[in-house]
Amino acid sequence: MRDSSPLPPRAAVLSRRAALGLAAAVPLAAASPAAAATPSATPSTARTAARTAAIGGDLLGLGGVQVRGASGLPKRLTARSWLVADHVSGEVLASYNAHRLLAPASTLKMLFADTVLKKFERTERHRVTDADLAGIPAGSSLVGVKPGITYTVEQLWLGVFLRSGNDAVHVLSHMNGGVATTVAQMQARADDLQALDTHVVSPDGFDHKGQVSSAYDLTLFARHGLADADFRAYCSTRTADFPAGGKKTFQIQNTDRLLTGAWGVPTYDGLIGVKNGYTSNAGNTFTGAATRGGRTLLVTVMHPKSGGSGVYEETAALLDWGFRQGANARPVGTLVAPLSEGGARATPAGKAPKAAAGAPARSETSGSSWGLVGGAGGAVALLAGGAVAWRRRRRAGAAGEAPASDQRASGLGGSDPGTSDPGTSDPGTSDPGTSDTGTSDTGDSGARRRR
Repeated sequence: MRDSSPLPPRAAVLSRRAALGLAAAVPLAAASPAAAATPSATPSTARTAARTAAIGGDLLGLGGVQVRGASGLPKRLTARSWLVADHVSGEVLASYNAHRLLAPASTLKMLFADTVLKKFERTERHRVTDADLAGIPAGSSLVGVKPGITYTVEQLWLGVFLRSGNDAVHVLSHMNGGVATTVAQMQARADDLQALDTHVVSPDGFDHKGQVSSAYDLTLFARHGLADADFRAYCSTRTADFPAGGKKTFQIQNTDRLLTGAWGVPTYDGLIGVKNGYTSNAGNTFTGAATRGGRTLLVTVMHPKSGGSGVYEETAALLDWGFRQGANARPVGTLVAPLSEGGARATPAGKAPKAAAGAPARSETSGSSWGLVGGAGGAVALLAGGAVAWRRRRRAGAAGEAPASDQRASGLGGSDPGTSDPGTSDPGTSDPGTSDTGTSDTGDSGARRRR
């Protein structure tokens, strides 16, 4: 079911950039698909100023398609925002409304994992209580966690990544000190990653007023999450056995259709993961990563007009374009390095940012290319149980490219986004896509469904 709330005025969206001198902002495509009104976030004044400085490069702060040096972008794109980037270099090869504030749905779980994943050993066991499952919004996607059953941390993470289980998210959040503590840590992690479009209200991405992110930020979350071996393993898992009590188990399947081939979507050759999301308020969201020919590309697609499998089809089309044309594309921006890894803090528009250690940064002109901010590796400070543990982060293979194309074509086909994916065999498990009567992200009432 699609949300029919009106699209916010284009001028209101672009005014965030214009306030900091982006006078040459390109107007949004004339036929941008209608969807839910963008919820209002409440970031601090400092964070708002930094965000509107167009983190990653001035071109990324402009509306519309941004691409240089390459052609042949897919014509049948309907998403309200998308981005193609090289995983290793961080170069943004093409984008459309990269910093537009939109509801993230369950793709926000990438930030949850990037924040909490290293807090507990995979083999650690936890007996779930009723308190662990309190406060889960009605209509949430569930993996089937039950009180009184003991789970390993690994099993809970499989529930998060494969079934987008909000019940598993809440259990891990309670293990981490509670939902409020986890939300605060996620916001701090987003700030460190310089994902300043993101305002976290819940750890699971469920619809809440003011909870927003952007294609740029979601791509940052995926890039840094994939540097962790456990994150990468979980998001690439297709099926797993999940405890049902006693010695019984039931099988759970990943809801990423490009990974599993469910609902008639062809599996994408070389796909790694990463995370999909859906609410009727947010629409479909997806960040995917794939490796071909020794290169790894990241693609984020948010809120396409086409429902059901459309988000996967548009992602696949952008990945195809990147692998075919990416070598010809000149970067339109960069995925910045985290502050904890030496990344340069965002500066107001008009001031050239300082390069991260060892990486030259050049201001954007019509003929210049972007310097790389950050690199394939580096030390990242992770807060785990109050102690800082330094670890080396290694980037997976490289890949990426991206030109521009018509953003006004009709939508791709697909089933209704609310349709449940092939579910678990456990009759008590709620499949992502069940009716959500919970809180609205934009104040819109009515049924909400979420993946």
